[in-house]
Amino acid sequence: MSNLGIEVRSLSKSFSKRKGLVRTRRTVTRALSEVSFEVAVGETYGLLGPNGSGKSTLIRVLSTLLVPDSGEVRMLGHSIPGEEAEVRRLVGRVSVDAAFYKKLSARENLLYSAFLYGMEKAAAERRALEILEALGMEGEKFTDPLEELSRGMQQKVAITRALLVNPPLLLLDEPTTGLDPKSRRDVQTFLENLRGEHGTTILLTSHDMAETERLCARIGFIAGGRLIAEGTPDELKRASGAETLDDAFIALAGQKLDGEGGGKKTEKVLAEV
Repeated sequence: MSNLGIEVRSLSKSFSKRKGLVRTRRTVTRALSEVSFEVAVGETYGLLGPNGSGKSTLIRVLSTLLVPDSGEVRMLGHSIPGEEAEVRRLVGRVSVDAAFYKKLSARENLLYSAFLYGMEKAAAERRALEILEALGMEGEKFTDPLEELSRGMQQKVAITRALLVNPPLLLLDEPTTGLDPKSRRDVQTFLENLRGEHGTTILLTSHDMAETERLCARIGFIAGGRLIAEGTPDELKRASGAETLDDAFIALAGQKLDGEGGGKKTEKVLAEV
């Protein structure tokens, strides 16, 4: 049996948009281009990159929300495309723009999600309260409508929803965005404990260099839809001659993109319909 939780091979994904109402040309945006990496079972792997670098697109492909144009993906041995139903049972996903039924309470949203996964109501409620307490959310907020909760509290509910069924794979797309410093630390500690106790495989995208360095054994730098470097934090610093991970990203990303002449924007081309 493979010891890999996530395998990505030459993954590419493009989006197209028609230019004008009657024109026969369209703009093609290459969001991901030949991305390859591996994440071992029980490892936390970080992806660092600016807005528009392809991080969220990658998370959506791995969580079966988008179909790749080319390449191979395996999640705990299951292939995408082809075994999406099996992958969905293994994955918990947290998005920076998580969707809820805003008129319903945190409790109602979480119990609805638990119902979809076949969880017993009482067990789901106990588990939800345990996670929320560990994340530093007051219990009295549990029955408040989501629309009355702060952005940070809503994000804690999103994290709890992803963890209710204790999935072996977690895909976290900027999970601490909108959280105050204490809440951010609470989430980080919870994730560390989760991996240590359950061997959860975690893929984390972030803008936060300190968070990524704390949580991730290995880190990939992504820019312009390409994975331009990966390694441990110390390896990336040595490769760039930098003292900080922030400086390492600037040095490695800038050098790679300048060499290709592509600039720092996602690559666009024109194509016939």
